[in-house]
Amino acid sequence: MFLAKMNYLEVEEYLKTSDTIIIPVGSLENHGKHMPLGTDTLIPDKIAELIDARAPFVIAPTINYGATDDLVGFAGTVSLGTEGLIALLRTICDQLFAYGFRHFMILNGHGGNSAAIQAVGMHLYRKGAYLANLNWWLMAGQLNPKWGGGHGGGEETAGVMAVDPALIKTEYLTLPENIRNDISDELPTGAWTNVTYKGVSITIPREIRSITDNGWLAHAFGGDVPTRADAEWGREMLNSVADYIVDFGAAFSRAPLPEK
Repeated sequence: MFLAKMNYLEVEEYLKTSDTIIIPVGSLENHGKHMPLGTDTLIPDKIAELIDARAPFVIAPTINYGATDDLVGFAGTVSLGTEGLIALLRTICDQLFAYGFRHFMILNGHGGNSAAIQAVGMHLYRKGAYLANLNWWLMAGQLNPKWGGGHGGGEETAGVMAVDPALIKTEYLTLPENIRNDISDELPTGAWTNVTYKGVSITIPREIRSITDNGWLAHAFGGDVPTRADAEWGREMLNSVADYIVDFGAAFSRAPLPEK
C-alpha cells in the first residue's frame, strides 16, 4: 500500500492493526558514465514495488535526495548533506510517529545516507519507536556473495537493468575507472575515499572527482566490473531482497517497542 495513494481514513484503518511503515531513501548522484544519476532511487523504488505485491505494508513516498557530498562535482549530483537529510527524515518520521507509526523500515539505496539514518533511528528509539536501516546492496551481497559489489559496479548495474535495461549506456560499460593516486603515490587510493599505507586503510575525506573522472568505484571489490551485469541477475537479486524484507518486516513488526 503506497501512502500517497491512500486517504486518511485508510491510514487510520491500517494503524488499527499495524504500526509499520517503509520509507525508501535514495540519492541523486553520479554512478559512472554508464549509469543514471537516479540509480540509488530507482532500485529501492523497484524493490518497494516488489514488496507491495507481496505484503500489506504501508510504503511512504521515496526521499529522492540524499547525503552525497563526496560526489558533488559531477554534473547533476545534488546533495542534502548529512545534516540536511537528518532534518528532512526526522521531520517526516516525527509526523508519522504522531499518527501512530512505531516500526520504521528505511529502504536505503545509498551508503552515504547511513549516518543520517542512524541518527534518526536513535532519535526515534528515545521516543519509544524502532528504525531498521535496510541497505539493499549489502543485504544482496549477504544473501548471495556473488551479488556483492561496489559503487557503479556489476551489482548496481544489474539492479538498474532489472528496472529498465535502456537506462544503461552500454557504450561506456568497458571504460576503466581511471583511479588516480590523487594525494601521493606513497598513499595510494584504496576503497572509496580511503588510502592505504603499510597495509592499513585510512579515510581521507575528499571529492571523488579528484580520484576518478569516470565515477564508478568498485576496484575494492575484486572483479566487480559493470560488464558482468545482466537483467536476469538483477531481477533475481531484487526479488530475493524483496522476499527477505517481507520476511524480516513481519518479524520486526512483532518486536515489542522499547519502554520509555
